Amino acid sequence: MSGRAWGVLFVLCGAIFLEGIDVAMLNVALPAIREDLEMSTGMLQWVMSAYVLGYGGFMLLGGRAADLFGRRRMFVFWLVVFLLFSGLGGFATEGWMLIVARFVTGVAAAFMTPAGLSIITTSFEEGPQRNKALLVYSGTAAGGFSIGLVVGGLLAAVDWRWVFFAPVVLTFLILVAAVVLIPKSPRPDREGQSVDLAGALSVTGAILLLVFGVERAAHASAAWTAATIGAGLVLFLAFVAIERRSASPLVRLGIFRSGPLVRANLAGMLFAAGFFGFQFIAVLYLQELRGWSTLQTSFALIVIGVDAILSPTLTPRLVDRFGNARVIFGGLLLAALSYALFLPVGADWTYWAMFPSLIILGLAFSLAYGPLTILATDGVAEEEQGVAGGLLYTSFQFGAALGLSSVAAVNIAATDGTSPAALLDGYRAALVVPLVAALVAAVISAFGLRTRAGAGEGDTGPVPTPAPEKNVPVEAAR
Repeated sequence: MSGRAWGVLFVLCGAIFLEGIDVAMLNVALPAIREDLEMSTGMLQWVMSAYVLGYGGFMLLGGRAADLFGRRRMFVFWLVVFLLFSGLGGFATEGWMLIVARFVTGVAAAFMTPAGLSIITTSFEEGPQRNKALLVYSGTAAGGFSIGLVVGGLLAAVDWRWVFFAPVVLTFLILVAAVVLIPKSPRPDREGQSVDLAGALSVTGAILLLVFGVERAAHASAAWTAATIGAGLVLFLAFVAIERRSASPLVRLGIFRSGPLVRANLAGMLFAAGFFGFQFIAVLYLQELRGWSTLQTSFALIVIGVDAILSPTLTPRLVDRFGNARVIFGGLLLAALSYALFLPVGADWTYWAMFPSLIILGLAFSLAYGPLTILATDGVAEEEQGVAGGLLYTSFQFGAALGLSSVAAVNIAATDGTSPAALLDGYRAALVVPLVAALVAAVISAFGLRTRAGAGEGDTGPVPTPAPEKNVPVEAAR
């Protein structure tokens, strides 16, 4: 890769590192936030879900905006919004204030992330060079999460508010680097094209209603839950109808004719549901049942971050040897194994009893996340790379929101009292959700195992000849 390409990749990796560290630091600070702001388990879950709802709900609009208004412009502008509202979260004195701040931060990430991903996919030729860039990118995200676990524990031990203040400094540095390193470009030609606001509102409303219905299932009647989820499904159907008739759809429905893209998005959604749901329960188990400090929890979970090392080193070799489909399938099976091993968790488990689940989950993430990103963007036209990235990250975040909501609902419903035994029953019941999600994702991904090499999912076959390196074109920063 050229020096300019490395510079652009450096900035974009910094942004996805920021997103990873932001989520991880908040994850380990949740019990401290609950105690200080006197939040229930259901409301505490919304501190995480508000972010992923804003992220997933507006991701498709963010991807389309990157294609229409310029990738660099969207990336830089929403990075500023991310900076402001990430800091404002640290000033919250009520639970609802923190939830609102996290929602807006998620919306900012929804515009920033697909813009960054589409800059990568349009800056590197499809093939080995792009695959390498995307795997480095995904490994950086994992590194952010790993470091965030430790840093979040250290900061939360002082005051949980520093979990929100600290990212402001990193965001500012990335912002300065983005302005300097990402080249400017002329405005894209938008003649005859417009923002599909109706489509964006309908799909966002659908996601909100579905997740809210799942989250409230343990507190509301079956009729209320069915009505809420039904309304969400109606909005999804309305979204499809709007897209069919729109002259400038938020998502061109023909893009779903790609089997690899559809499988990548479905598997990614379920993988994220299991991954985030498992972590939510693991943190509650370690801190509320076992009484571990935030710092102890951070160091306990950091082993999951082994994917930061494996994603850019081991995964590319496995992809070259076995193809994306087989690597993804193996990663999803390992995720299911990880959750199954943690299912019989006891009240007095040693760390070494938990270790196999955590290390296997880190390996699973390294095998699934990066190849899913490659699979979801391969073969997509340059003018739709923003939308393709938006679809994938919508799937990830929608899955994360559903995973968090589902495990919280099952945990609350299965917990009868506050005794250690009652808490443990709730955790065990909730841990079934990630296991089922991973198994279903593996079944979906298995349909891609029959795809021949070169068709997007890659069976075993000869390693493709690397494409010649190229400088980042001016158009890449649109």
